[in-house]
Amino acid sequence: MKTLHALHLPARPEVLDRLGDLSTILDGSAAFVPVPDDPREVAVLRDALGVGEVIDDEVSLVVSTSGTTGVPKGAQHSPATLAASATATATRLGGPGNWLLALTPHHIAGVQVLLRALASGFTPAVLDVTGGFDPDAFADALDNLDGPRRYTSLVPTQLIKVLDSPRATAALREADALMVGGAATPIPLLRRAVDAGVPITRTYGMSETAGGCIYDGIPLDGVTVRIDDADPEGVGRVILGGSVVAHGYRNRPDHPAFVEPGWFRTDDLGHLDDAGVLSIVGRADEAISSGALTIVPQVVEAVILDDPAVAECAVVGVPDDRLGEKVVVFVVASGTTTLDPERIRGAVAERLDRYAAPREVIELADLPTRGPGKVDRRALRERYS
Repeated sequence: MKTLHALHLPARPEVLDRLGDLSTILDGSAAFVPVPDDPREVAVLRDALGVGEVIDDEVSLVVSTSGTTGVPKGAQHSPATLAASATATATRLGGPGNWLLALTPHHIAGVQVLLRALASGFTPAVLDVTGGFDPDAFADALDNLDGPRRYTSLVPTQLIKVLDSPRATAALREADALMVGGAATPIPLLRRAVDAGVPITRTYGMSETAGGCIYDGIPLDGVTVRIDDADPEGVGRVILGGSVVAHGYRNRPDHPAFVEPGWFRTDDLGHLDDAGVLSIVGRADEAISSGALTIVPQVVEAVILDDPAVAECAVVGVPDDRLGEKVVVFVVASGTTTLDPERIRGAVAERLDRYAAPREVIELADLPTRGPGKVDRRALRERYS
């Protein structure tokens, strides 16, 4: 049996020095868990995921999740699941190509940029994001990316910065595909990207599915979706199956998310339309219970993001003596017009209901994030407290 090793993947061009180790992940001759620069996070991952201990021969990659509990789990992947993901992605995007990495590489979205480039026979390009995302540097890197087809992946907050830069937008317009995932892409941001001529593809997936496995609502080849415990409107728990699904969690063989072989039980709520297109409504574990009524934050956020004064927002439930939880929204202003809390509350009340309208609207310079661009709602609740 193999031993699980830590693989340091810095968020800068030096990560290319690790291409040899990454190649062994694809051929299965070694097993690694990617780790970042932060020694404290490395220590947590080593302890939680059993670095230095034996691991099943079929496993070559263990990717830590960015879950809400603060305790990392490790999704176990084999060369087969990674090859299925790379092949299906290339097929959907129009053929093999090279990739520009603009994400932190120890999370699934970032490491898959590297692995997909290698699987297609290319040396990826890498943007240094240790000091933050620079749209001008992104434009330079994208202009210099070699390959018959050119791909990259961003999170929504990075895309906002690109669209604010005419130069970066022009460079991205010439790419063959931009994958946006890691967090739900707001509809106004999607419209803005499409209007700018950006070849955007929205992805849905997670560490447990080798990254994005649903593109623009349509499953990749070899991926199956079903909805369990659906309500009368067809909304229920999203269950994903197929060739990209991980071989369970590291050292947690009985975890309920993988209780059904070949399937992963997500924490997301969604529905399938008559054409089989998946829409994600929100997360079951983020639903707010206010006055005995259930509110899905992402539904409220979709309304608030239509306000031209709002660039980004996050809805959370905070403790309330009378309601149990009350709805609070944290917003990042767009700067294009005046932020009006009463207008925001009124729009939510009109389009949804009064009970879903935020009791408080709190402006921030930016939203805290965890993992690959996901809003850290727990940090927002702590900040409120």
